[in-house]
Amino acid sequence: MGKTLNIAVLAGDGIGPEIIEQALKVTKAVCDKFGHELKYKHAITGACAIDTVGDPYPPETHQLCMESDAVLFGAIGHPKFDNDPTAKVRPEQGLLRMRKQLGLYANLRPVETFESLLHKSPLRKDLVEGANFMCIRELTGGIYFGEKGTSDDGNTAFDNCVYTREEIERILKLGFEYAMKRNKKLTIVDKANVLETSRLWRKIGQEMAPKYPEVETEFMFVDNAAMRIIQWPKSFDVMVTENMFGDILTDEASVITGSLGLLPSASIGLHTSVFEPIHGSYPQATGKDIANPIATVLSAAMMFEYAFGMMDEGAIIREAVAESLKAGVVTEDISGDSKAYKTSEVGNWLAEYVTKK
Repeated sequence: MGKTLNIAVLAGDGIGPEIIEQALKVTKAVCDKFGHELKYKHAITGACAIDTVGDPYPPETHQLCMESDAVLFGAIGHPKFDNDPTAKVRPEQGLLRMRKQLGLYANLRPVETFESLLHKSPLRKDLVEGANFMCIRELTGGIYFGEKGTSDDGNTAFDNCVYTREEIERILKLGFEYAMKRNKKLTIVDKANVLETSRLWRKIGQEMAPKYPEVETEFMFVDNAAMRIIQWPKSFDVMVTENMFGDILTDEASVITGSLGLLPSASIGLHTSVFEPIHGSYPQATGKDIANPIATVLSAAMMFEYAFGMMDEGAIIREAVAESLKAGVVTEDISGDSKAYKTSEVGNWLAEYVTKK
């Protein structure tokens, strides 16, 4: 029996609209194939929303997200804000507010290598071949959301890092559950030799580990984890960590696969979940039909799997992507010396593969 999928579409800025369009093509093809009904509405966010209504995450956009089963999100950001440190309203504020208001407490980033692109990795082939792990980053606590301020004379500033037991237990539970679904190994990353919040993370992790006896649980300092991602990426299965460490480590991990344009992410929330590529809005490529849509298409695969529990639907998208890479139907960022396809052509090829499969 087919289901109805209610999706909010937030294309955002820069290349956002172009890559989202391809993800929607593939999503529609999958729904047609499996007999699901797709209902979706567009809403504004980011720099384009600031330009239109003066708010990067307007109430109408939030309302639509709250009423949807999932949110397909493009990218936000514009150079005019990046280059102006005095700007009071920024696109990124919309992202932080969306995370907070939707209760998006966990960011899931799979790090996966593709056989046909191993030569693109900055690491040796023998180090990255077969690397496949999941990074889970806590998204609504820690230093990004703590009290912050600057002294009256402007010479001293502070950012407080705060975590509660509830926040830590919630994210670690997700980590253990994912480890159970995968290869039963969980790495909890902290800085417990220095930070009080990290000591609480480690204490709670040690309390929870016996409840998951099948999972091999290891605790690792963040500096060691940063080195291990480069030296031995295949040693990880599921990694879970706090907000700022997660922000940095997931970016580091994303580079070893060879292309930022290939990596999706999911933000799991209390009210709904958001699926988006990990790359930015790439303003230089806006409107040129050259941006790589694959990360966004794979984000749609994660949406089928995590928001709707439709594993077969996710699998056919992954298969289509793997086949397109093998066939060389790729955009200029990974085409090398061979022919580069346009963003829309890659989207068409993937949708057609799904339809004909």
